[in-house]
Amino acid sequence: MAMSYNVRFWDIRERSDRRKPFQIRWTVNGREKSASFITFALADSRRAKLMTAAREGEPFDEHTGLPASELRAIKQRTTWYDLAHEYIEQRWERTPGNTRRTLADAFATITPALVHPGATYSDPRVLRRALYSWAFNKNAWQREPDEEWLHALDWMKRNSLPVSALADADVLRRALDAMCRKLDGKAAAAKTARRMRAAFNEALNTAVEKRYFAENPLNGLRWNAPAVNEEVDPAAVPNPAQVLRLLEAVAGQSGGGVILRRSSAACTSRPCGPLRSSIFGSSNATCRRPDGECSTFRAGSSRPARSGLTTVRCTRCTR
Repeated sequence: MAMSYNVRFWDIRERSDRRKPFQIRWTVNGREKSASFITFALADSRRAKLMTAAREGEPFDEHTGLPASELRAIKQRTTWYDLAHEYIEQRWERTPGNTRRTLADAFATITPALVHPGATYSDPRVLRRALYSWAFNKNAWQREPDEEWLHALDWMKRNSLPVSALADADVLRRALDAMCRKLDGKAAAAKTARRMRAAFNEALNTAVEKRYFAENPLNGLRWNAPAVNEEVDPAAVPNPAQVLRLLEAVAGQSGGGVILRRSSAACTSRPCGPLRSSIFGSSNATCRRPDGECSTFRAGSSRPARSGLTTVRCTRCTR
């Protein structure tokens, strides 16, 4: 954002064929700016304000033609919701589908946390659906949101914090902490929090480009996503009886089925010590193939550590 003290003004010009016939004109470092008004009094009042700012030594923005004081006032009125909405609009066309969903999910999670103290929407689930499915989904902007979503979005516009508030570390932590919780209050996966933080960071980088901040406020913030013990859905994992039936079926296959059974057992039963012991019979098992190649499977401990299993070739078969 280039600022200049080189500001010049022209007299008010009247154009009778225009709906707003009275036009004021000024230049900022040689770049012409203008504004039109319905009455001469309005045009004269606006010109007088600009001239007063110039006389008091305020720099003017070369792009917008506005004095620094007015730019600050505009920035103070810009909310986080406005910034996130604008960010989605700018990035949408050059963003792949998965990234769009990540951005919408991140902003729909962060935005309800960045509101004025004490403000809480009556139905958080409706608010999240309105944010995720409409506010941060440009494809949905072609139609108006329904009445329930419109009410939620109006509430968000009124209660969203100004962008300048994000310079406060406590405010930033509210947003970061929201990434670590699901809507039901349970802990979210750490990888989910990291994805959301990356999206939040990019949006704040855009705020730096727009001169809301001198640098990204996240850069100096000490915060780590809390560790979460992620649960495994029992329906997605076979139980010991199912694994045994699967391995017996593998063993019945011709051409080294027994060897495949043992190797499959090593991969599928690492977290299950009793099951692994029933398969191997000991901590180690040696398998011989008809072609003379040998493999030793070291079962190791029953803890699901990455180094709990090692497969080596028999020295007698090594060439």
